[in-house]
Amino acid sequence: SSGINAEYGAFVCDISEKILQIPISEGSLDIITMIFVLSALNPENMGHCIKNLAKYLKPGGYFLFRDYGRYDLAQLRFKNGRCLADNFYARGDGTKVYFFTQEEMDKLFTEAGLVKVQNTVDKRLQVNRARQLKMYRVWIQCKYMKPHSS
Repeated sequence: SSGINAEYGAFVCDISEKILQIPISEGSLDIITMIFVLSALNPENMGHCIKNLAKYLKPGGYFLFRDYGRYDLAQLRFKNGRCLADNFYARGDGTKVYFFTQEEMDKLFTEAGLVKVQNTVDKRLQVNRARQLKMYRVWIQCKYMKPHSS
């Protein structure tokens, strides 16, 4: 036996809702990944989103996060009239995007009862040689753990 549970299934869930309708038991997940998801939510929904999802982690389970960091090239390219609130913008296609700091992420995760394992800024210079463009990218990458009961 590989020790891997083969009970998987896909479902749709609006994680911005105050009460989640998820076909999974609370305290049953080893890992939650949130990659370029939270930035699309309205900032007023981010806190309860993280708290709601953290309930589904087992003690010792990890919440893995990667999203846009403050002053990423994508943020600096927004034109006037696209800013909805501080560091929160509307794209041309109607989707929204928020740009985070490490401190904001630490506050969101620790207020959800999680413990910091990693919270870093990933800064990269990407070069498009064909167009001779330098692109300065900034992302926030975090790993937080649900503590074991004491």
